[in-house]
Amino acid sequence: MTTLQHCQALDATDPLRPLRTQFHLPANTIYLDGNSLGVMPAATPARVADVVTREWGTDLIQSWNQNGWFSLPQRVGDRIARLIGAGAGEVVATDTTSINLYKVLSAALNIAAQDRPAARRIVSERSNFPTDLYIAEALCKERGLELVLVEPEGIADALSADVAVLMLTHVNYRTGAMHDMPAVTAAAHAVGALMVWDLAHSAGAVPVDLRGANADFAVGCGYKYLNGGPGAPAFVWVNPRHTDRCWQPLAGWWGHAAPFAFTPDYQPAPGITRYQCGTQPIISLSALACGLEVFEAAESLGGMTALRAKSLALTDLFIQLVEERCAGHGLGLATPREHAQRGSQVCLTRSEGAYAIVQALIARGVVGDFRAGDPSTLRQAQDRPGSGRTGSTDILRFGFTPLYIGFEDVWHAVEHLKQVLETGEWQRPAFNQKHAVT
Repeated sequence: MTTLQHCQALDATDPLRPLRTQFHLPANTIYLDGNSLGVMPAATPARVADVVTREWGTDLIQSWNQNGWFSLPQRVGDRIARLIGAGAGEVVATDTTSINLYKVLSAALNIAAQDRPAARRIVSERSNFPTDLYIAEALCKERGLELVLVEPEGIADALSADVAVLMLTHVNYRTGAMHDMPAVTAAAHAVGALMVWDLAHSAGAVPVDLRGANADFAVGCGYKYLNGGPGAPAFVWVNPRHTDRCWQPLAGWWGHAAPFAFTPDYQPAPGITRYQCGTQPIISLSALACGLEVFEAAESLGGMTALRAKSLALTDLFIQLVEERCAGHGLGLATPREHAQRGSQVCLTRSEGAYAIVQALIARGVVGDFRAGDPSTLRQAQDRPGSGRTGSTDILRFGFTPLYIGFEDVWHAVEHLKQVLETGEWQRPAFNQKHAVT
């Protein structure tokens, strides 16, 4: 049996341990929800205050030039590029994930219409994050295309000559299951389809190599593992072979080749800059830059390779401790056990009280979140434990951010879970009242 002392020893020899001090971590809180909203970096308040009080308050409009506001989306994009296997000048930080997905999916469909006009299907995973499916559905209705939704194991069979785009999220938000990016991309390309990846649950959590995988388009958000703050700008990447082939649909002035020429006609900027639209959110971009600085500090400690190794060790430990200490309480495992198939979260299943259990844990200072099961589209998790399938049971979801989570945190989180289950604490009425955000 794993002991608390064993976990403490792991923390004592953890080379990434110093990074914890670069975050503001509330007292008496074990934060396992960085896959929804990352923790605030310690440098963020001062940086945001400086942008507001000096750059905006004193320097005013001169800040577009003298404080570098105008190029901030590209500079932040270059910092993200290093985390996702993209090159300099290939990523821009801008807008939201949903808006960026609309841009790249539209561009991909335009390219497909030029190269393969008979290909009129978008294929995606049925359990993909809903906003991705909504954007795809809207575009299919607008263009008279077909959206085909399949289970993960059905993706290969769904790829045929009539598929224009395969659109997937690299790490599934509900289960933590991770696709083999190079293999899936190659399978899409084998039938002529373009590959669009959503990296919302990957960037900053698992190593990503977009160029190495030969992907076509990618989007992702800045407020999860990148710790950019609530509503932080998202990012967009386009393979350079596609960037200048077509307009993106939101042809705003910040994507213009010469925005301050104020010409009445649109002339798209060369490269990734054309994927901007309107005036950029400078305060939010500045906060996102603070989150990215921590990854740069991690480079001297092993970078994404070391972060991935610790992430897997944390999630392995969590799974092991839950199985050792919480057996007999109806918990299942939706997250794959295989390292190559797992992101940086662990999702437990339960047929009763999952929401209330999460609320009881939050009251104890262990912050995770809840995701409802979908019996109309998903199988019972018990049929294939640890397969990455959730079934009709609900999800207790826990994210492990190796930048600031330690092994002792994992021990205490499972101990609290054990107590909540053994005492029936979750049955209290207060924990069973649903909030707007779960």
